[in-house]
Amino acid sequence: MRTMLSRGLGAAALALGFVWLTPAALSAEVPQNPTFTKHVAPIFQAKCEACHRPGSIAPMSLRTFDEVRPWARAIRERVQARQMPPWHIDKTVGIQEFKNDRSLSDEELATIVRWVDSGAPQGNPADMPSSKTWPDGQGWSYAKVYGEPDMIVRSTPWTQKAGANDTWWKPVVSVDLTELRWVRAIEVRPGTVKGRKITHHANSDLLQDEPGELIQAGPGRFMEWAVGKEGEIMRPNAGKLLLPGARIAWDIHYSATNEDVTDHVEMAIWFYAKGQEPKYRQHLLRMGNTGDGAIDIPPNTIKTTESFYPLRQAARLESFQPHMHLRGKAMSLEAILPSGQTVIISHVDNFTFNWHNAYVYADHAAPLLPKGTMLKVTAWHDNTVANKNNPDPNVWVGYGDRTVDEMGHAWVNVTYLSDEEYLAEVESRRTQLTRGTR
Repeated sequence: MRTMLSRGLGAAALALGFVWLTPAALSAEVPQNPTFTKHVAPIFQAKCEACHRPGSIAPMSLRTFDEVRPWARAIRERVQARQMPPWHIDKTVGIQEFKNDRSLSDEELATIVRWVDSGAPQGNPADMPSSKTWPDGQGWSYAKVYGEPDMIVRSTPWTQKAGANDTWWKPVVSVDLTELRWVRAIEVRPGTVKGRKITHHANSDLLQDEPGELIQAGPGRFMEWAVGKEGEIMRPNAGKLLLPGARIAWDIHYSATNEDVTDHVEMAIWFYAKGQEPKYRQHLLRMGNTGDGAIDIPPNTIKTTESFYPLRQAARLESFQPHMHLRGKAMSLEAILPSGQTVIISHVDNFTFNWHNAYVYADHAAPLLPKGTMLKVTAWHDNTVANKNNPDPNVWVGYGDRTVDEMGHAWVNVTYLSDEEYLAEVESRRTQLTRGTR
């Protein structure tokens, strides 16, 4: 069983509890004569159909051989360049186990490439796996786990005129709640299929008065949604807290298409059962360069910026999501431990503005950090002609909401722990490591 100790963390980091387990090296062999029905279709069902199906966001469906075959060469090119499926974590450093990993393994990638290179044969139709059932275009994905939502909160409608400038719509709406409830899952989507064409992202801040004993980081951001992110499922025995009188402050970024589109954003909420109180409270925190002056990128320049976030309590990090715009190229999240040792948690080495992936750490891999740890976010922006997404390398770029402006922060889900809880988690990880199990 490999551990991060083999990458230089050392015994000190183990004692501090900054440990995680990683899987043994894959040993599956690439089939010599792969066919679509037996070898490729299962990969597409697991890693591609979530987007590549009728009524979803991808431009083509990849469910059947007839749908896939015309795109075989393009698929080969995209997967070999690791542009698809969109998953931009550097696979050579940091944590590599995620709950929502949609990347192709080396074996899966090699199977697809070999299948295309051998002529993309269909194979025996009897080998085709049963069709996967997906919610319709406006169905809730989490409903298959939790049933229909307990509550749906909607923003007020906005009409984005054809060809208009980008708009940031910021209504505040009340949450119809008369008692304290704990949230175990949240899912967000544009209200209509057409709305998917104009909605770039939707932030929702939680506004509520909290008694002093509840305040750790404040209510904070309730949810951040963007293309590539569906929602958030809280870790077992953890949740977000909604109080009576709560309101949601929306911040929705709309961009124009070739027709007028009126839409709203919907947020589905699933609660824990009444009386069931999770032990931990999760906070979605914005870490990084925010506000005027935080970003300052000269023309024809690659610029690096750093920012720091202190942990005044022990914590477990649940997920990491970089946020930049067209000139964003890479972002890393590091922990500077109280001992002075610096450890890379995650590094996105190929940020793509069209996909705002949230990387959700597996339960046994989510990093445990002691009180006094300093989290460091480093962002790289490429304002040169080498960046094919750069709208103009000859202009000075600063911080701003517009796509042609820049940002450089990360959304990090944090669960704060008491010192006793932290030590118990550390001991549990140590036991797992000693036993070589999860």
